[in-house]
Amino acid sequence: IPVETERPGILSAKLRDSKKNWFGPSPYVEVCVDGQSKKTEKCTNTHSPKWKQSLTVIVTPFSKLVFRVWSHQTLKSDILLGMATLEVSETLKANNMKSEFPYSPLVWISLIRSDVFFFIYWCVCVCVCVCSWEQRVDHNDRVYYVDHIEKRTTWERPEPLPPGWERRLDPMGRVYFVDHVNRTTTWQRPTDESVRNYEEWQNQRSQLQGAMHRFNQRFIYGVSESNKEFDPLGPLPPGWEKRTDSNRRMYFVHHPTRSTQWEDPRTQGLLNEKPLPEGWEMRFTVDGIPYFVDHNRKTTTYIDPRLLSFMYFCHPQDLRRRLWIIFPGEEGLDYGGVAREWFFLLSHEVLNPMYCLFEYAGKDNYCLQINPASFINPDHLKYFKFIGRFIAMALFHGKFIDTGFSLPFYKRILNKPLALKDLESIDPEFYNSLIWIKDNNIEDCGLEMFFSVDKEILGEVTTHELKPDGGNIQVTEENKEEYIRLVAEWRLSRGVEEQTQAFLEGFNEVLPQQYLQYFDAKELEVMLCGMQEIDLGDWQRNTIYRHYARSSKQIVWFWQFVKEIDNEKRMRLLQFVTGTCRLPVGGFADLMGSNGPQKFCVEKVGKENWLPRSHTCFNRLDLPPYKSYEQLKEKLLFAIEETEGFGQE
Repeated sequence: IPVETERPGILSAKLRDSKKNWFGPSPYVEVCVDGQSKKTEKCTNTHSPKWKQSLTVIVTPFSKLVFRVWSHQTLKSDILLGMATLEVSETLKANNMKSEFPYSPLVWISLIRSDVFFFIYWCVCVCVCVCSWEQRVDHNDRVYYVDHIEKRTTWERPEPLPPGWERRLDPMGRVYFVDHVNRTTTWQRPTDESVRNYEEWQNQRSQLQGAMHRFNQRFIYGVSESNKEFDPLGPLPPGWEKRTDSNRRMYFVHHPTRSTQWEDPRTQGLLNEKPLPEGWEMRFTVDGIPYFVDHNRKTTTYIDPRLLSFMYFCHPQDLRRRLWIIFPGEEGLDYGGVAREWFFLLSHEVLNPMYCLFEYAGKDNYCLQINPASFINPDHLKYFKFIGRFIAMALFHGKFIDTGFSLPFYKRILNKPLALKDLESIDPEFYNSLIWIKDNNIEDCGLEMFFSVDKEILGEVTTHELKPDGGNIQVTEENKEEYIRLVAEWRLSRGVEEQTQAFLEGFNEVLPQQYLQYFDAKELEVMLCGMQEIDLGDWQRNTIYRHYARSSKQIVWFWQFVKEIDNEKRMRLLQFVTGTCRLPVGGFADLMGSNGPQKFCVEKVGKENWLPRSHTCFNRLDLPPYKSYEQLKEKLLFAIEETEGFGQE
């Protein structure tokens, strides 16, 4: 059955003038056919509306067009003035079964109400792009469609190409599509939704690039001053200059010889004097470019392995540069997704309480705080400085970590003073004891307390005086406010002063604290850890589809699967597709891709026996066209629970 694009043109109508109302109606026409609905614009306050508007709908020879005339109402539902139907088959019979006629004569259609009538005309254009389709019914009475050119079938009803697109054949007989607006070609058949999503992505990208350009214009960097301030290798040799290309890659210019190179001349002399590591060999390509062979691992690289010994030259501010993460033994290219995975996995390891650097804030509180017994590791201060740099990198690059810290620790990062109320979140029993002392007369109770406290670390009990000679100063009603303040400060910082200072030292080297002065502890926690609760409605609203439609059965099954699984599996599904199980502050609408904002995407790729694949850099899930819900559920669960690592197609 050929599928045709019909354009009924709505001309005008004549309505009976009612003297009961001061104002006339605001009529418009709605055309419905095969589940499609198109409306004309409304004509305000008139009994003789003139639309002169064409509407495009998809019909078959057995379709029935239903015309309804409505009166638009502002404060209540629209009023139906009348309706009529038009059989496409009858129209074709009247024109000798020919559908390629420009205009029909004016046709008058009587409506349900005798006081309303209107005239219509229509033209039918057979769409060349879909006339090769045939509608069939299988043995289960299910309707499917056959494309005789590409020799394939589909459950989805074919649609005409969007405006500006054309279908062509190459010399090999393969079908491709031409976009005359953007002057591009593609093998994938475009749809109105895919074109709309692409235009939306282009607008978001241009807005982001414009915002980045305006942001960069706020600062003017002095080249000479920045090199002197941040370059740990010192000044360049005479005649050398450091520049950056359009991709912000650094290279060096030697003006006496008028040559350029990628290598830093300040390290070349040091490298030439040092031998290669054991098992390494330097070779040259046919163009004279040196590369290095690692016979131990049987790999090659352009990076000089001797540069690893110069890593201490790396300035902390170099950690602000664009990251490119490579996992050993994996082929994944880092356009954002690999870095998200790296931050999540590394934070899970370095913040593990088993290493005795951090501990849980309480029995029922799994937020982390510095472990006072971390000194058992003689290099613990170096580790805390490293972790401070790592946490600052996560904030600077907008990546999330696995486990969050306690609120008092966030206040320390923000350099904000701690108060008694902060003690409640990490030790509620100790906090309630101090509140009881504050609200009651301790002299009447006979409590003998002094300005000293005991602490136990690794089985050793020591006494700490809250003030000089505090062991001999008794707490009374007059000085109990001072005692409460001092003991709260001690409880929030007991035995962790050096560790906190080392952490903040590494943190400030990458991201100075003054850049965070406008945030509070809760906001810092959300920026660093993201949101863990998943809003299913927000997820669905901010998901786009490629080669699928919202009504496709695979998409309906996918959302049914997401609704049935628990929040833990939803987070694992989110990590499988995006590289992290956390959401930004704005939810799914603020998901970031390789080039800026990138919504969650489900694309139709592969065959029904394939496993789902993900592209974490683009927040895209490749979902094959499975034949049943049970098959989709089995494949998705296997993908999110049994797979790991990155690869290339």
